[in-house]
Amino acid sequence: MEGDTTPVIRTYDLTKRFKKITAVDEVSFSVQRGEVFGFLGPNGAGKTTTIAMLLGLVHPTAGSAEVLGCDIRRGLSEALPRVGAVFETPGFYPYMSGVDNLLVLARVIGGGAEQQIPALLEQVGLEGRGADKVGTYSRGMRQRLGLAAALLGEPELLILDEPTNGLDPAGMRETRVLIRRLADEQGTTIFLSSHLLHEVEQVCDRVAILDKGRLIAQGRVDELLSRARGVEMRIDGAERAAGLLAGLDWVSGTWHEADRLRVQAPPERAAELVAALAAQQLFPSEVRPVISTLESAFLELTNDSGETAGA
Repeated sequence: MEGDTTPVIRTYDLTKRFKKITAVDEVSFSVQRGEVFGFLGPNGAGKTTTIAMLLGLVHPTAGSAEVLGCDIRRGLSEALPRVGAVFETPGFYPYMSGVDNLLVLARVIGGGAEQQIPALLEQVGLEGRGADKVGTYSRGMRQRLGLAAALLGEPELLILDEPTNGLDPAGMRETRVLIRRLADEQGTTIFLSSHLLHEVEQVCDRVAILDKGRLIAQGRVDELLSRARGVEMRIDGAERAAGLLAGLDWVSGTWHEADRLRVQAPPERAAELVAALAAQQLFPSEVRPVISTLESAFLELTNDSGETAGA
């Protein structure tokens, strides 16, 4: 709905415990209409459990969430017909063709969904294989068919759990292009869960990073990338150097281990960092800029998270 500013997904301290294991721990985030939202984390971080709660497949232990305005605790009967989902391993009838599998789903959805099948197969790159039995499909082809199935009925919200698993590089690129086109041209809101940070960096507007069940960061991709920019050095007395540089107004943070020192500061000001150290008789043997990628931001954030947890 154009002009509607209500978040498509909103969670409040969402928590799921399995006996003594806390899989999801007080997670709060929101997804705005029409954006591609990345939900990131290593395997086992709690991403799939969160998705299962959002779809009503698993009941939360505590907290709450809303999907398309519906409270997941009260039922999602009104929301689910407007949601498409692709899980890591889509399930289909292997003895039926790709088209026939989609026809089964389309007849359940109704509303003329059957007429969308040829165009959807073309969108996902299966136009020449729709008549083949799914049992002959590669893993990547099953992923493509799963995406076509999720798009039946033109959902407002598309939830993708590791959608590029099993795809070759060309398939990954085509999937990225399709995701952006769905958001930019059709206004589809896309919730993309993945551990492939390079893929997410190229397609998402905002991201949330989950580690060991806890949300450790969220924001625009460019904002998180700015946090990963900096300067890395090798220097004797790294701990003392970190303390000195941390006092500079334009240094956002420091991290050190043995003779390695990383400084969260604009790389173009590396010479000023070296000069500040030299004034205190500290001389790095190596200085290099830190390339800003979502992966470097993720590693920095999860390292900070691990240090905090151990404190």
